[in-house]
Amino acid sequence: MQSRTSRFSGPELALLAPAAERQRLAVITEADREEDEMGLLGAGAMTAWCDVAVEAIPEFEDWHSHEHMPERLAIPGFLRGTRWVAAADGPRYFLLYEVDAFDTLTSQPYLARLNDPTPWSKQMMGYVRNMTRGLCGVSGSFGFGIAQTLLTTRFSPADGRETVLRAWLTQEALPNLPETRGIIAAHLLETRELPNLPQTQEQRIRGGDMTADWVVLVEGYDFESVISLSRTRLSVESLTARSASPAQTTSVYQLAYSLTCQDTAHDG
Repeated sequence: MQSRTSRFSGPELALLAPAAERQRLAVITEADREEDEMGLLGAGAMTAWCDVAVEAIPEFEDWHSHEHMPERLAIPGFLRGTRWVAAADGPRYFLLYEVDAFDTLTSQPYLARLNDPTPWSKQMMGYVRNMTRGLCGVSGSFGFGIAQTLLTTRFSPADGRETVLRAWLTQEALPNLPETRGIIAAHLLETRELPNLPQTQEQRIRGGDMTADWVVLVEGYDFESVISLSRTRLSVESLTARSASPAQTTSVYQLAYSLTCQDTAHDG
């Protein structure tokens, strides 16, 4: 029977692996993405966690569904956006945009939208609270599809232990999760530092953003199967033992809305 698990590892990860491991890994370049099947659609992603002022929640969701997400998915290289709502404690929303390549997140078309928000966007950005955002490369993506429940875990590697932690996550901890009952996909994202990127107009309206570092995402169709990972394989103790910093933030979300670039192309 063919495995349901798919692997994506970037060129940077392959260069860090031993020679024998480099031969074993199926390294996918951004040019090869259209030929690969995996849960995430591209080699880059924008992640965001935030709260919204209670009085603005209905309008925020209207704006995000009918203006903001279609606007983002019309930008070249943006492939899919999803909005998730907290199922337990944590920021109310998790937002994920999948892009074809990391460079799309610093492209002129994207920066132009960030620096020229619509009137409705300016209004809604003023209600956003506690924004944590990451411009990420995809280091590992295993499985297929989108499920109703999502676990997000934010953390940083211990100093000098990036290679060890990355290897454990992409070679041991995550690849077989989609074979587990109730789970369909697992991903590792790593935020890339861009020290020379100026603050955008949208960030100024929000009052500035905090930055995520590494992010693990696990999706599943069974709530308990997903959340149990925060007590077992992806617990604070387990990640710390494998060279993650003990300062970790885990939240659970339910899918609220999803949109692809094909959807916006066919609109109307």
